[in-house]
Amino acid sequence: MPAVVSAALPAAFEQVQIDYLAIAPMMVVVAGALVGVLVEAFAPRERRHGIQVGLTIGTLLVALAVLAVWSRDHLAVTLGGSMAIDGVALFLQGTLLGLSVIGVLVMAERFGGTGSDAFTPMGASTPGSAQETAATRAGYATSEVFPLTLFAVLGMMVFVAANDLITMFVGLEVLSLPLYVMTGLARRRRLLSQEAALKYFLLGAFSSAFFLFGAALLYGYAGSSDLGRIGTAITTNAGELDGLLLPGVVLTLVGLLFKVGAVPFHSWTPDAYQGAPTPVTGFMAACTKLAAFGAILRLTYVGVGSNRWDWQLGVVVVAILTMVVGAVLSVTQTDVKRLLAYSSVAHAGFILVGVLAFSKAAIGGVMFYLLAYGATTIAAFAIVTMVRQDGSEASHLSQWAGLGRNHPVVAGAFAFLLLAFAGIPLTSGFTAKFATFAPAVQSGTAGVVMVVVGVLASAVTAFVYVRLIVLMYFTEPTPGVVALTPSVPSTVAITLGVLITVVAGVFPTWVLQLAGNASSFLL
Repeated sequence: MPAVVSAALPAAFEQVQIDYLAIAPMMVVVAGALVGVLVEAFAPRERRHGIQVGLTIGTLLVALAVLAVWSRDHLAVTLGGSMAIDGVALFLQGTLLGLSVIGVLVMAERFGGTGSDAFTPMGASTPGSAQETAATRAGYATSEVFPLTLFAVLGMMVFVAANDLITMFVGLEVLSLPLYVMTGLARRRRLLSQEAALKYFLLGAFSSAFFLFGAALLYGYAGSSDLGRIGTAITTNAGELDGLLLPGVVLTLVGLLFKVGAVPFHSWTPDAYQGAPTPVTGFMAACTKLAAFGAILRLTYVGVGSNRWDWQLGVVVVAILTMVVGAVLSVTQTDVKRLLAYSSVAHAGFILVGVLAFSKAAIGGVMFYLLAYGATTIAAFAIVTMVRQDGSEASHLSQWAGLGRNHPVVAGAFAFLLLAFAGIPLTSGFTAKFATFAPAVQSGTAGVVMVVVGVLASAVTAFVYVRLIVLMYFTEPTPGVVALTPSVPSTVAITLGVLITVVAGVFPTWVLQLAGNASSFLL
């Protein structure tokens, strides 16, 4: 028997076709991550931060260039059918790499140094002696965060291109494990950060278990974990055990809805967003949501879309609850990071409206929304890192009072980003909601109901954002609150986020057309 198995192995491996140019961006990212691990092991401590920042940004830019130059001409289902490099995968991977560059620029910030006595640790005689920077004390200048970020990006790139449930699960774990560690890196608020990391880990483990159990049921139904074969089995009614199909779809979707923070699977979101280092929060809010929705699109459109009438109503209810709960609970928040967390929950509901429209236009609208929301979110959290009182982040809303009087540029940029979250015209938020809601209206009664709820929820969230803007401009400043001058990396990151928000709102045609042209799956 062993001889028979060993003789069969070469023939099996010969059938696996690999298009290396199609997966080249992922290979670049994993190579950069491994080099980053070696840097942590061998580079002098005082030089690690600079090396890691340059290595990480360089890796992401090279991967983006490879994707734009070579991978876009090599659309293929490769790696034995486990990866589908198609228009959707390339658009989402390119967006992911671009947003990751902006996120890493924010992580590279090292407040402190010249004239920043507020960040001298207790016991240090002068700002220059035995000094740790504010970023080190906050945790996100810890140099190991950069290779962890690259590993998370690798998992996200696999996640959005996975054409097989087992590969999708591997991508889920590769993106999740680094994020659990990164969430617990805040040293200034160590207990809060560690509590957030533990909650994120435990609920992330639940989501992985749901996903894996659902994948096992779908395999039992179709006899394959390949999404295309599952879709074919559903269409031709060729499944062996029909009773496994609906539970498998539901459990798999539950695992993915955990990752986007949809209600009632959102309870980890506010705690993780509040406890994690703020730049990590921005990266996590933008990129994890993008990756998870990419996987949801592929699962629902390629794999189980044929029987959507059996489970669509349940996801419609989840989308409505997500919009309502996210909007209503954002009104009650007094911490700016928790406010943005519940805003993220509401936006997950808005994006689900587009997913459930089941049309090519809806796919393009969802991808545009993920790009617009990601850029705005990272820039917003970058600004949150700048506002401080007595050396700590000024996260309580009362500390933002009067910020517009003392720091008009910072407050103005943040106010503009909040208006984009609200969906005000001439911002990317308005265009994104229109691109997502319009296909839903055309999809039928359920789509119309979701859009009506979405518009009402948008009005509630707009009240929350306008209230914060009024607080910044029409109240007396809080003593001791300052907006620090960012370094060049953070300035570039915030500028890019604001520019994308403006351009995608005022001149969205090119991006919408690009997303529309890319909204097709390879089977």
